Amino acid sequence: MLGEKEGLIIAIILYVLAMFIYIMLFTSKKIEYSKYGSWLIRFGFIFHTIAILNRTVEAGRLPLASQYEFATSFAWAISLSFIVYEWKYKFKTLGIFVTPFILGVTAYAAMQSSEIKPLLPVLQSKWLFFHVSTAIFSYGSFAIACALSTIFIIRERLKNDEFTLKHLPQQEALDQMAYKAISFGFFMLTIVIVTGAIWAERAWGRYWRWDPKETWSFITWIIYAIYLHVRLNKGWKNKKAAIYAIAGFAAVIFTYIGVNTLLSGFHSYL
Repeated sequence: MLGEKEGLIIAIILYVLAMFIYIMLFTSKKIEYSKYGSWLIRFGFIFHTIAILNRTVEAGRLPLASQYEFATSFAWAISLSFIVYEWKYKFKTLGIFVTPFILGVTAYAAMQSSEIKPLLPVLQSKWLFFHVSTAIFSYGSFAIACALSTIFIIRERLKNDEFTLKHLPQQEALDQMAYKAISFGFFMLTIVIVTGAIWAERAWGRYWRWDPKETWSFITWIIYAIYLHVRLNKGWKNKKAAIYAIAGFAAVIFTYIGVNTLLSGFHSYL
């Protein structure tokens, strides 16, 4: 039977192959390669899901309680977000920019301990699922927004040849897609913060402790709140919005990896 490690290794191999296929697509400008890249990511997602399900069975709980488990699930959410966006917008070249995100987060997961440990008492709560699962989907959506914003920046520097005009969306469309991804990610991040506050009150008797992870989650929330506010009220779009979205995802990465690496607090286990 296919185990967790085997499933994850197969998924990584498929993601790597997909990245090389997309590189070939970009260099050769043969759009038929996109079909192979897309299917490789989808099959990778299936094996990734099998790995997560096996981890769930082996651990006797949802795999959301350690750096390794969160990173693995984070990469899974990026893959899922890619599949949804590619299907919804028929964006055949999106994988060129998304596969590096998937592999980067997966590489980070590989550097963490995969040992299954008993849940700490503070984690033995029904709020774990709501709090951490929404964070996974929030981060996955922000990653897609960052990829779309990166494409926006690159798009204006590319020659408007037949391949670019036909297979890379216009900047206005990219801007709208990134906005929708950020809107969804912001909604999920709001749930993350609210459920985290409720969980904190149940666990420690306080809704907020200004823990480094809490603080940076709030900073990230403020960053994206400003993005949405300025966009909706001032009509802020295009290049400035794209650069801001990329900076916003940098805050996400610092909240997840930087805080855990450089700062200590009550969230050191996540």
